[in-house]
Amino acid sequence: MRSSSSNVLIALLIALATPAVATAQSGLGAGTLGNLAFPRGGKVAHYSSYDKSGGNADFRPIEPGASLTLVDHRGAGIVRRWWLTIAPRNNREIQRQLIVRCYWDGETDPSVEVPVSDFFGMGFGEWRDFQSLPLNMTSGGYNCYWPMPFQRSARITVENRSRVRIDAFYYNVDIEAHDRLPREALYFHAQFRRTKPTVPGKPVTLLETTGRGQYVGTLLSMQRMRGRGLGYLEGDEIVYVDGERTPSIIGTGTEDYFSSGWYYDTGVYSAPYHGVTIKDDALSRINTYRWHIEDPIPFQKSLRFYIEHGGVNDAPNVDYTSVAFWYQTHPHPRFPPLPADLMPVEGIEIPKISGIIEGESLRASARATGGRVEAQDMGGFAGDWSGLSQLWWHPTRAGERLTLTVNAPAAREYEIVGHFTRARDYGNVRVRVNGRALPNVFTGYGPDVVPSGPVSLGRAPLRAGANEVVLEVAGKDTRSTGYLVGLDGFVLRP
Repeated sequence: MRSSSSNVLIALLIALATPAVATAQSGLGAGTLGNLAFPRGGKVAHYSSYDKSGGNADFRPIEPGASLTLVDHRGAGIVRRWWLTIAPRNNREIQRQLIVRCYWDGETDPSVEVPVSDFFGMGFGEWRDFQSLPLNMTSGGYNCYWPMPFQRSARITVENRSRVRIDAFYYNVDIEAHDRLPREALYFHAQFRRTKPTVPGKPVTLLETTGRGQYVGTLLSMQRMRGRGLGYLEGDEIVYVDGERTPSIIGTGTEDYFSSGWYYDTGVYSAPYHGVTIKDDALSRINTYRWHIEDPIPFQKSLRFYIEHGGVNDAPNVDYTSVAFWYQTHPHPRFPPLPADLMPVEGIEIPKISGIIEGESLRASARATGGRVEAQDMGGFAGDWSGLSQLWWHPTRAGERLTLTVNAPAAREYEIVGHFTRARDYGNVRVRVNGRALPNVFTGYGPDVVPSGPVSLGRAPLRAGANEVVLEVAGKDTRSTGYLVGLDGFVLRP
């Protein structure tokens, strides 16, 4: 019995072997196995870093700030295949700051302008093995098979924007040269963009272009700059074609657009048309791709492609980088400038309130007369909760109590300062310390989910070590829809 993966592979090979007879007989070929039985036409023009002296130094060094021309071809043709490899190997500064550019038919503004690792399908300046039809990274090599036609000339360059010397840059580029190509052949484009950080209420732009063409692929890399969690994946893709006011395409979630589900719950994989090649829960980081090879998005006048961050563009402090791949007529609109900062975010910023006793650290001692008590990750909200977490209590009526054990460093009188959360379904809180009610009541209602900041609850004598602190629901604002309580923590001020 064949496995399901074997069946998929066999089906794919059969599809690739099916000849596109009309295309092959035109002399251009489609590059599939079935077309190899038909005369292809044209001839190979090969560009590489081989040692022209006849030796074995088949590479080029590239100093910081320097550029290298890989291809300067005259005449019509189609770029069919790129390969390259780089030393020093797997260097993030190089892979995120070595810029690939392609110029077709003498244009002065490039049709391709992308950092090298992103162009070959991997974000964050990473290098990892993965497989897809048009792009892959395999055992040290970067490979590209997007066909790139041109009528009169092709120029391909790389620019080293990093501070690191590239000791050895190896490359091979194969062009299928022709006397001429059909006039309707579209030009290949790839554009890099960065949104850092996300803007509340505004989606992330992947592409805005004018002309006639078809959209064929997306690489998207996302990482929280502050906080944890993958809630930004709730964002839908939104595509407007030819100036329409209502988008042609509205999706159901980011990982859904990339042909996956449930926040990529089974981890990384690579497939011919889609995959997720980086999923780092510790850094809340995702790199994912989708190629519209069987389902390109055609446009006659314009295309605008956006993706939401979070369910309603409400995922703050997320860094989005993208590469849009498409074909279109010339002239194309000038690309936005590359960001000055191309390097990925290093780690996650965790805000911390000095001297705070974290609310979530009190969960083990918590005893509630009603409602569950849990720690809640607040990284997905706009605000600076200490440690990006809170103690979340779910009482359902006034009068319910939550008892906690709070340790004081010494026996003396303290001002008790609470740090809470306000939201539309939060209640009011009265605090008792060792049986003594503090004078100030905290009002929990607010139109948005936000940290309260420091709230003085009053003064009380505390014992050295353990003290009993009771939170009691003291009703709620008439506008509030519930009695929830969020405790970021306490600060004890002598």
